[in-house]
Amino acid sequence: MGRSDHRRGLAPRQGVNQLHHLEQLIVEQIPRLRRYARALIRGDHSRADDLVQDCLERAWTRWHLWRRDSDMRAWLFTIMHNLYVNDLRRYRDGPSFVSLDSEHDNIALDGTRTEESLVLDDLHAAIGTLSPEQREVVLLVSLEGMRYEQVAEVLAIPLGTVMSRLSRGRQQLRTLLSEARGPRMRRVK
Repeated sequence: MGRSDHRRGLAPRQGVNQLHHLEQLIVEQIPRLRRYARALIRGDHSRADDLVQDCLERAWTRWHLWRRDSDMRAWLFTIMHNLYVNDLRRYRDGPSFVSLDSEHDNIALDGTRTEESLVLDDLHAAIGTLSPEQREVVLLVSLEGMRYEQVAEVLAIPLGTVMSRLSRGRQQLRTLLSEARGPRMRRVK
């Protein structure tokens, strides 16, 4: 392999096996990274895919920084979080664009919307109203199923902050979704 393998004291074959193992660990996380990126960057699938690509590129070029005794998933999500925060700063001052594809994703062949797609739209809109800090925590815990400790590590915040952001975010979602549903109709037979 390359010089870096020899500097680390690895035989060339050992380095190849290590890179293959690293590649497998990274590839296993791609679906989770895409799901999280698409939820973070509401509706702009192209930008979300770019975020995943940037994350994977950064991970691959800096694999030597990953500690073998740490969680690959948390490491990748930390990279993605940092890239996302940097993108937020960059896009905040630039022009905003609207994706034309997302509004047609949940339309049935006859042109009607399914109830499920309407509920998902309400949830998507409600998540979009959360502050970026609350949205990140809610998505990592609820969508990605991460433990609070992992979220704290990924976002580099105290565990108590994770719990309070999650609690406030969930409460805001409950309020918004109950308002979106309006009064419930009952079927009378």
